[in-house]
Amino acid sequence: MTARVAAKTAPFSAAVQGWLDRTMPPGSPPLVLFTTLARDERLFSRFFSGGLLDRGHLTLRQREIVIDRTTALCGSEYEWGVHIALFGARVGLTPPQIASLARGGPRDLCWSAEDRVLLQMCDALHGECSLNDELWESLRAIFNEEAMIELLMLAGFYRTVSYLTNALRLPLEANGARFPPAPAGGGDAAGS
Repeated sequence: MTARVAAKTAPFSAAVQGWLDRTMPPGSPPLVLFTTLARDERLFSRFFSGGLLDRGHLTLRQREIVIDRTTALCGSEYEWGVHIALFGARVGLTPPQIASLARGGPRDLCWSAEDRVLLQMCDALHGECSLNDELWESLRAIFNEEAMIELLMLAGFYRTVSYLTNALRLPLEANGARFPPAPAGGGDAAGS
């Protein structure tokens, strides 16, 4: 699949290069998503200013579960694959959990009760763009209100990222993970 918009090539402006240097691991080329956004420094800076990859109210694992589930539900193999490759092992995601993020659901036996609530939140936001009172209270039992706001913003931001990667038809990153094959008979979160 060919990208619909060509990525910008180096040299980048000092501001864009600064963001790339702070974001990418040393020696790693910038992601295609980043170089595509770098075509317009204003859009690039707004995107990076809206990101929530800093230390906030969530653990790294909580953050990654929300990102991975949201991008899988949106069918963004590009972004899901980048995050699984960079953070999956680091946050202790097991192979069954990785498969469940893409093709399963909150009821899968591989999840803890807390993880399950995060997955339920992602599924509800994806399907209804809101949370019912029962789910809200389940989240509230685990997270403070600032963390809950961050969870909503994080899921929304990665829905936007999924729109970008899907609609721009960005080629998958060479080092990114791939969605696991769909099991026979359904169970496909990415196709939901």
